[in-house]
Amino acid sequence: MGWPSTTLTGRTIAFLVAPFGVEQVELTSPWQAVAESGGVPRLLSTAPGRVQAVRRLALGEAFGEASGAAFGDTFGVDGSVAEADAEAFDGLVLPGGVAGSDLLRLDGPAVAFVRAWCAAGRPVAAIGHAAWTLIEADALRGRTLTSGPSLRTDLRNAGATWVDEEVHLCRDGPGPLVTSRDPADLPVFEDAFVTAFAHAAKRRGS
Repeated sequence: MGWPSTTLTGRTIAFLVAPFGVEQVELTSPWQAVAESGGVPRLLSTAPGRVQAVRRLALGEAFGEASGAAFGDTFGVDGSVAEADAEAFDGLVLPGGVAGSDLLRLDGPAVAFVRAWCAAGRPVAAIGHAAWTLIEADALRGRTLTSGPSLRTDLRNAGATWVDEEVHLCRDGPGPLVTSRDPADLPVFEDAFVTAFAHAAKRRGS
C-alpha cells in the first residue's frame, strides 16, 4: 500500500511533446501512472490538433537505438506550449523518442518554457532522448542524470554528470529532476517521478 503523500490528487501534470515522433509508450505509460495516482495529465505541444506517436521496431531495440520506428496512435493536444501558463501545472514530464525530441529542442517556445520551468525549481521528469530539450534549455549544468548511452557525450558537454542507472533522482539544482534511460525503465521511472511530484510544492492557488 502506498503512502498517502504519494498521491497526485489536486495536481495537474504537463506532458510536453513535438507534433511527431514521441515514443508512444513513454507517453502513455507515465500518463496512466499520473491518472492512477489521482493527478490530471495534460498534453502540450508546439501546435494544436493531434500528435503522431511512434513505436520502436524490434531491430532498433536489439541494437539499443531507435534504428527503426513504426507509426503509433495519435493523441489530442490540450494546449499550445507557446500559450501555456506554467502556474497551471505542478509537474512536467518530457517523454522521449528520437525524432520527437529532436523536433522539440528546435522549437523556441518549447525550449523557453522548459528553461523557465527548470530555473524556477519546479519538478521535471525526462526519459530517453527527452534530455536533448533539457540540454537546449541549458538546464543541466551541475546536474546528474541518466539516459540512453547515445546521449552520454551530449550530456557531459552540457555540464552534466551521466550515470547508467534505471532511474536517477537529482536534487543538486533548483528543483528535483527524475530521469530514466528507455521504456524498460518505465516502472521505476513512474514510481520515482510520482513520488517526487507529490512531495514538491503545489502550484499557487491550488
